[in-house]
Amino acid sequence: MPRSPAHTRRDTLALLAAAVAAAPAGAAPARGISFIVTLHVKPGREQEFLRLLAPVLDAMRHEKTFINAVLHRDPEDPTRFMLYETWADLDDVVEVQLKRDYRSAYHAALPELLREERGIAVWQPMRADFAAG
Repeated sequence: MPRSPAHTRRDTLALLAAAVAAAPAGAAPARGISFIVTLHVKPGREQEFLRLLAPVLDAMRHEKTFINAVLHRDPEDPTRFMLYETWADLDDVVEVQLKRDYRSAYHAALPELLREERGIAVWQPMRADFAAG
């Protein structure tokens, strides 16, 4: 039975809180805080997952504390995705961003789309390098 959007949001906050608690002690540097989210989608549900995630990623880029997001797909397992997000403010992510209305449909669908619970890891960026050009 699918969970309600509110329950799913609560689960997301709990996962994030656990990941934050497991992260190294100390405040995030000025460059923000990064999250690595691994998602294992049920076979045959990949396009549905991507259709629900796309508007979330599109909306995130307009948020004041958003820095970047990169969606990855495992080349050996097309049902496995990794999302790398960097935000300027951890409190804003937990208290504001995860509760945005544009995330509701995505969060509500995850219990039916995923074959296992999401993995969420919190990282502190130290250096970023990009191609010159």
